[in-house]
Order: sequence, then C-alpha cells, then structure tokens
Amino acid sequence: MKRNKKERQKLLQETISNTPFITDEELAEKFNVSIQTIRLDRLELSIPELRERIKHVAEKKLEDEVKSLPLEEVIGDIIDLQLDQTAISMLEIKREHVFSRNQIARGHHLFAQANSLAVALINDELALTTKANIHFTRQVKENERVIAKAKMIKNDTESRRTWVEVNSYVGSEMVFSGEFEMYRSNPKQR
Repeated sequence: MKRNKKERQKLLQETISNTPFITDEELAEKFNVSIQTIRLDRLELSIPELRERIKHVAEKKLEDEVKSLPLEEVIGDIIDLQLDQTAISMLEIKREHVFSRNQIARGHHLFAQANSLAVALINDELALTTKANIHFTRQVKENERVIAKAKMIKNDTESRRTWVEVNSYVGSEMVFSGEFEMYRSNPKQR
C-alpha cells in the first residue's frame, strides 16, 4: 500500500524509534519504496544512518561499562551489555571480511566478534580466553549482518573461571555457536 510522504515519514520515525537497528533496505521493503526514498526521508527528518545510530547508542551506554578491554578493540558494535550477564553485538560483513573468490566471510571474523563479546561481558579489569569450543553452522556472505548474543552460564570463583555462551545469527538463522572458558583476575566479581 502506497502512503503519502507525510504519513510515510511519520511511520518511518515510529518504526526507527521502536527498532533503531533496522536497515534502509528493510525499511524500503516495509514501506514499498526505493532505498533512495528512505535515505531522503531520513535526511529530511535528521535521522542518522544505521551505523551512526548504533555507534551513538553504544558509545553513550558503554563508554564506562566495558572494563576488560577498550571499547574500540571489540569486534563489531556492542548494542547491549549487562556485565556478567548478557551482551549483544552486531557485525556488518563487508568486502574486507570475505574471501574475494566467493564472498564468504572468513571464520576468524565471526570468532573474533564472539570472543571479544565474551571478554567484554566480564566485569573485571582482566579477562582472558583459556579455551573455546566453537561451531560454524552456516556460511555468512558479504552484506549480511551478524548479531552475536552472549550470556554467562557459569562462574567458578575458586578457579577464577567464567563460562560464556555465544550464539551468532543472521536474521533468525544461527550461523555460529561457541562456549568460551574465561580466566578473570578477580574471582569475586559477579
């Protein structure tokens, strides 16, 4: 159903407010207009592009929260973090992440996203990966968005070990799963 510009822009603002990490492509499909129309609407409404929205939310919320590594060393953009509980990051797979001959993402990028998210989740000045059990469940292609979700599953203060489960998705399809055993310098944190 085609809407007039004013109505479409009002719905666009509501949609982005409710789901700030929606892409221009998804918006274009939802409103049955071109991507260029969505970009022009966003420009008129002073709504930044997706990456800027993510960076703004992440930087504002996370600057003082991540303790175990500098925020700029996290692979992907952290979009939610509750220390020692759960965390979510997003990684847009671009040309520099894929093999040139088939546009399939190199596995070390997916591992790095999951591993750095597991480290960032730890509420400690020092968190190191001691062991990881990982599975790649589907190839990821250029221009896909990978959402990694981490949760702490066990904390052993005696051994100073914390176990973090990370599952990564493209849409609703799991593409990577891993369990990371982490060493932390202060076992009393929780």
